[in-house]
Amino acid sequence: MMTDPIADMLTRIRNALMAQHKHVVMPSSKIKLEIARILKEEGFIRGYDVIETKVQPALRLRLKYDERHKPVISGLERVSKPGRRVYCSRKDIPWVQSGLGITVMSTPKGVMTGRDARRTGVGGEVLCTIW
Repeated sequence: MMTDPIADMLTRIRNALMAQHKHVVMPSSKIKLEIARILKEEGFIRGYDVIETKVQPALRLRLKYDERHKPVISGLERVSKPGRRVYCSRKDIPWVQSGLGITVMSTPKGVMTGRDARRTGVGGEVLCTIW
């Protein structure tokens, strides 16, 4: 049984980028769809879609590379883990790579980037950082 599906998602993306795959497929969930939406909005992936299967829907992310075939995503890091949850107030939302990366947060107003959480004036759980 998988204890941390978000860490699994980030690892699958990391591995697919290192192998230079065009896309990566993983089991779908609401939180993973929200993270995929943020990755698309922030320009880290080309797109995503849900593949309906008999057992569980699968999420497919279309990965993005620059003209020299270098991945657009250079790093992904899980911050809040099942064994150690990390929360922060709106004043303490971390900056990633001096603003070049994003913080993905779960807030009372939904899953959003750290920038949006600062703008909205809410804190929450820091899920992961992407740069």
